[in-house]
Amino acid sequence: MKKFKYPMLGLDCAACAKKIEEHLNRDKHLKNVLVNFGTAMITFESDLDKDIYKYVNNKIHEVEPEAKIVSKTDFISSSNNALRLLLSLILFILSFFFKNSINLVLILSVYVILLSKTLVTALKKLTNKIVDESLLITISCIGAFFIGEKVEGAVVLLLYELGKLLEDKAINSSRKAVTDLVNFKPEFANNAKGEIINPKDVLIGDIILVKPGEKVPLDGIVIEGISHLDTSSLTGESRLIKIEKGQEILSGSINQEGLIKLKATANYENSTASKILDLVETATEKKTNTETFVNKVSKIYTPIVILLAVLVAVVLPLFLDLSFKQSLYRALTFLVISCPCAIVISVPLSYFSGIGIASRKGILVKGSTYLDNLRNVKEIIFDKTGTLTTGKFCVDYVKVLKGNEENLLHYAVLGESFSHHPLAFAILNYYHQDFDNSKVKNYKEIAGRGISYSLDGKKVKVGNDELVNYPNKVNDTAIFVKVDEEILGYITFTDKLKEDAYNTILNLHQRNIKISIFTGDNKMIAKEVGQKLDVDEVQAEMLPDDKYYELEKKKRKNYLVAFVGDGLNDSPVLASADIGISMGLNGSNAAIESSDIVIMNDNLNKLWEAIDISKLTHKIIKENLLLAFTIKFIILGLSTFGISSMWHAIFADVGVTLITIFNTLRILKH
Repeated sequence: MKKFKYPMLGLDCAACAKKIEEHLNRDKHLKNVLVNFGTAMITFESDLDKDIYKYVNNKIHEVEPEAKIVSKTDFISSSNNALRLLLSLILFILSFFFKNSINLVLILSVYVILLSKTLVTALKKLTNKIVDESLLITISCIGAFFIGEKVEGAVVLLLYELGKLLEDKAINSSRKAVTDLVNFKPEFANNAKGEIINPKDVLIGDIILVKPGEKVPLDGIVIEGISHLDTSSLTGESRLIKIEKGQEILSGSINQEGLIKLKATANYENSTASKILDLVETATEKKTNTETFVNKVSKIYTPIVILLAVLVAVVLPLFLDLSFKQSLYRALTFLVISCPCAIVISVPLSYFSGIGIASRKGILVKGSTYLDNLRNVKEIIFDKTGTLTTGKFCVDYVKVLKGNEENLLHYAVLGESFSHHPLAFAILNYYHQDFDNSKVKNYKEIAGRGISYSLDGKKVKVGNDELVNYPNKVNDTAIFVKVDEEILGYITFTDKLKEDAYNTILNLHQRNIKISIFTGDNKMIAKEVGQKLDVDEVQAEMLPDDKYYELEKKKRKNYLVAFVGDGLNDSPVLASADIGISMGLNGSNAAIESSDIVIMNDNLNKLWEAIDISKLTHKIIKENLLLAFTIKFIILGLSTFGISSMWHAIFADVGVTLITIFNTLRILKH
């Protein structure tokens, strides 16, 4: 099986996308078909190679004659719909200047030009046992013509086609607004000789050049050059980031200044830019309960509407003083009002827009279900180190027990200069004087305890309280220094809180969310952090499986729980949480893969921003559904009693659809 991916034209509603997807998945030559209405893309696997393009289009046309797959070079959303509409409008206006046969010919021309396409679509779908709005419009307009309301029927067609045209433009505008947010996938790379090559041809370890103004094509480590990067496409932050030799940078960033030379650390498919695009493109394929419900209802909605229209036509004359012609007119009006466009378009478009605006802010949501559920989270549990704190230790204070501080630090620095432990780097950064470690002998690392070495015949130990047999308990993270049998003192360390940690917790509390901390750190340090941030609950000295089981207990309380973490040991909890949220800048790959939402720049404030986007998206969906149902039911009631006409009906269909679409676009301005 070979995998294929194509853009699609004529995909103007989520229900259509679902029909195509289900129909193609029943074909023996096609597997794992996914039709993404939000991005207008189709992916599938097939054992066919020759004529696959034609084969798939033929299958699509069986259920959606107006939709088709196109090559990427042909992906231009253009059609002759505007020309057909303009010609029909001219003929319709001319019909008012003529009478009798000429008038009839002009009106008939409008019907032929506009209705022929809708009629063909409706008939093709009927052959595949699919009934949708194209059939409703066809029946109502043909019926209007034959009962003598040919002008109203023509107006319905004109407004319906105008609405479809405006819908296409609004949907394409939304798609463009969203796809532009992540339009940073590099198209080329420069090899070590400066030659332009395809990024897919670059292997891990290859050297590539990035010139000023160019996108970084692959993740890599800087081996030469100094510059500033624009990472706004990745993180949502406009501030430029300084980079120099030894730093790792991500694909999708834009080099602003000098030439930089990189060693690739990931291939094209696994680079950050490609992963982000894949996440955004596939995010809307995971449906919420609302979307699933709408898709299920849309399958039976239209047949029920037709049945009700028949009842209106047949039953009304039995109870009211109406002719069959009058009741038929009301039934036809009923059909136009009942078209479900506003509902089946606005719901998925809202989720797609919400995911898109979140990605622009550096928040990657892996599915509309997670975006929808985020607004209902009642408790957020944070890992401490690297999530609420920087994860980078620094010296807090030096406690001297014998001798002086300079002597204690000198022994510590000589030993730690050979170590790669985070606490060793903290000591070296704190000690600003020159030193010579050439006389250090017999250096040895003692796993889980510290180091030992010899200096001028003296035995030196630098490590925890167990290594030096210190009798008293020190609540802080500490490194002791012992020379021969004397403990000179100890150095304590602190892991600083992130600058935005307090503000984030405050904002989450204002949204009535309980805050907890799960950490493997000791209880005193964890409690101190909890007090500084005013969190509701702190659990410390936890192993990864302790976090997992405690989270499972919380999930039994029948409310949604989110977990925020960044490390490899957080992966099980991130996967288990109702919503797992990982830090994407410094987080481990395992944490990012296990999570449902990724904060690309590690900015904790993005958490409450994401919750606000979730709430706004849900609010707009509710507004759209309430508006659509209210207007449709009101005009349905009025039409049943002959108060409203087809002119009102077309507003209830096309007008309401346009209003809900433009209301949905408000999300993109958040």
